[in-house]
Parts: sequence; structure tokens; C-alpha cells
Amino acid sequence: QVQLVESGGGLVQPGGSLRLSCAASGFTFSHYAMRWYRQAPGLEREFVASISPTGGSTNYADSVKGRFTISRDNAKNTVYLQMNNLKPEDTAVYYCNAWVRDDYWGQGTQVTVSS
Repeated sequence: QVQLVESGGGLVQPGGSLRLSCAASGFTFSHYAMRWYRQAPGLEREFVASISPTGGSTNYADSVKGRFTISRDNAKNTVYLQMNNLKPEDTAVYYCNAWVRDDYWGQGTQVTVSS
């Protein structure tokens, strides 16, 4: 019943910005931390960012710190990832994740950073 649906990916030039969204359903969204992961072609899935249930605490991978911002709107059951100053190495499929008695994953949204 838990569902996570990512959106907002696309093609952007280096230095550009994208805002990803993850719409959640099937659980009490405001009670759970949310996370973003990504997986680049040929590489393992890696952690990107996390946010506490009420949004008061966040954590970022060193590779994105200072460029990406995770946020959430509990009234909309949505978590966001604002990505600024994108680099080619940010190219990946970005996945939304929630631990709700077990790990749940969305299908992912493709982000491609290229000239």
C-alpha cells in the first residue's frame, strides 16, 4: 500500500538546476523520515540526502552538500530535492526512499546533466 512516485527529472546543462518531487501515500507521511538516493550508469546506488519527519534535521552526502537541499511539505505528503549547480557526475536515476516497517522505493526519475 506504500507508494512513492518521483517526478521532476530531465535534461539540464551543467550549472543548471532541477527540483525533484516525491509524492508519498499509504502511510502517515509526517511520522517518517524520507531519503533520496541515486544510481549512475554502471555504479551502485548511493545515498544523497535525508530529512527527519518534521523537517527539522537534514543530512547530505559530501558530494552534494552545499548544492542540494532536501525539504518536505507534510500537508502535501511530498518530499523535494532542490538541485543547484548541477554537474555531469550528478547524472543518475534519483530514487525516493522511506523506511516504514520496511524499506520502500519509488521507480526513480532520470536526471541527465550534459551540454
